[in-house]
Amino acid sequence: MNVIWRSYICNIRLRKVPFRCQSGNHPVAPLGSRILTDPAKVFEHNMWDHMQWSEEEAAAARKKVEENSAVRVEQEEQVKYENEASKYWDTFYKIHKNKFFKNRNWLLREFPEILPVDQKAKEKMGELPWHLAETNATNCFSRVPEEKEQYEKSSGSLDGQSKEESGGLNLNSKEQSKGLLKTDLFPGSGATFRILEVGCGAGNSVFPILNTLQNTPEFFLYCCDFAPGAVELIKSHSSYRAAPCSAFVHDVCDEGSPYPFPDGSLDVVLLVFVLSSLHPDRMQGAVNRLSKLLKPGGMLLFRDHGRYDMTQLRFKKGHCLSENFYVRGDGTRAYFFTKGEVHHMFCKAGLDVKQNLVDHRLQVNRKKQVKMHRVWVQGKFQKPLH
Repeated sequence: MNVIWRSYICNIRLRKVPFRCQSGNHPVAPLGSRILTDPAKVFEHNMWDHMQWSEEEAAAARKKVEENSAVRVEQEEQVKYENEASKYWDTFYKIHKNKFFKNRNWLLREFPEILPVDQKAKEKMGELPWHLAETNATNCFSRVPEEKEQYEKSSGSLDGQSKEESGGLNLNSKEQSKGLLKTDLFPGSGATFRILEVGCGAGNSVFPILNTLQNTPEFFLYCCDFAPGAVELIKSHSSYRAAPCSAFVHDVCDEGSPYPFPDGSLDVVLLVFVLSSLHPDRMQGAVNRLSKLLKPGGMLLFRDHGRYDMTQLRFKKGHCLSENFYVRGDGTRAYFFTKGEVHHMFCKAGLDVKQNLVDHRLQVNRKKQVKMHRVWVQGKFQKPLH
């Protein structure tokens, strides 16, 4: 272990970051490049990577969740939040428009699978002007005081795997292109590399992707949300172009609602901070449906809230719907996952695990001298070739 740690420290000094391990293995080195080695220096930076919780901190987190889960929302109210889920999110986007979340400029660093393998941009990943701001790693704007802590989305970096580690494939090869699609025309039918973002919101992933792949003719991006207001924001954006992109309203939980493309036609499905907003009973069905949309060898890329994240700990009593599932003051909901739950769900949908990890960080408010634990779960899941 000492040898491994010395090797890691050497990498840090050389400004290199070790690769992640595959799912099911323990990392041989911390996941990020900013490691807190001296507790006395904790307030020198806003975010620290790969933070291990002490037994006292873990116990305090469990106790806090027990306390804020003791009082459950009445069943009648829970039915309302489920039946009117799209309305609450639609209201959210009509109020905040595109000024709430920042663009996910970390996205292509984290998920290089979004880029076609033969795309020159993949070779220039290190040249992208998307520096991960060490002083602004939480990727969210301030909300009104009583709500701002309930919307936290990550913009920190996890060191992406190499193409070989992540199961990246040349999806433009003849073997991959044979017999994948019917001859029927549909939006993006002429493309050889297709991406779907589920729960696209106001386009915080859409536009970084479009701007990066704007000169890639074989690429097409679909993006959907069940909030009509969100889709309207994307279509009215100055960077929206119908030629390489199709934005549409869709409820991922509605199995009877067809997508504007056939099953087995997608190379990538992007599912970032979306699954947590669904009722737990409907998550597996949604993942199963998304799995069917992928080509053999296609990738589903996932990132969402992790168990005992500070956002979960800050919910007040009376906001708990069911175990680890909460409703915010504006009627939108959030679930907090474990790595095991994520693994089970995607494997049950017939996907192979290429990455499944928990990202532990320590966020620091230097002015108030406050420390906050952040927890996110990230995974990469591939549809088998056969």
